[in-house]
Amino acid sequence: MTQIDYFFATLSPYSYLAGLRLEEIAAKHGASINYKPLDIVALFGRTGGVSPKDRHISRIEYRAQELLRQSERVGMEFNLQPAHWPTNAAPSSYAVIAAIKDGSGDVGQLCYSVLRACWAEEKDIAQDEVIRECLLNAGFNPDLADSGLLVGAETYAANLEEAVDRGVFGAPFYITEDDQRFWGQDRLDDLDRHLAVLSR
Repeated sequence: MTQIDYFFATLSPYSYLAGLRLEEIAAKHGASINYKPLDIVALFGRTGGVSPKDRHISRIEYRAQELLRQSERVGMEFNLQPAHWPTNAAPSSYAVIAAIKDGSGDVGQLCYSVLRACWAEEKDIAQDEVIRECLLNAGFNPDLADSGLLVGAETYAANLEEAVDRGVFGAPFYITEDDQRFWGQDRLDDLDRHLAVLSR
């Protein structure tokens, strides 16, 4: 089975705008997804990027226009200035890691639920009750929000190191088994085409 390593951040607007298209593409090609949440701000610092708030005004303004264009293109509800952004992404990331290990629900749906909570529902994804609701909505026991915190922290840090080692510099970022790299939700069509070639 073909595998896709998916590096993303639970705070990333572009990861949100990917929706569930990665999951649809993977199902289409019989591929599996390895979900790897990471600290996007730390990744920027390690790979020559700059946090959105510290960018030149021209980049800030373009980002705002592009996010609205992308959300309109895919027909997704989107708040350019959510009430709880930025916030601490670690708790939601740890919950995703615990859910991956647990395996009883839908990890893709969980990731989408967390991202939607931030970018469309005005919820603080650092709050326990928000994380628990997302877990429940994706078919997981909400108590996973309080479990495996040490493993979560270690995996979260390891995902960052792996990302830096493998050439990841933003989110969402997809890497196939043959080391083809796709950055951004607007490259999902390219990923789809590449997987079609691999499955021939």
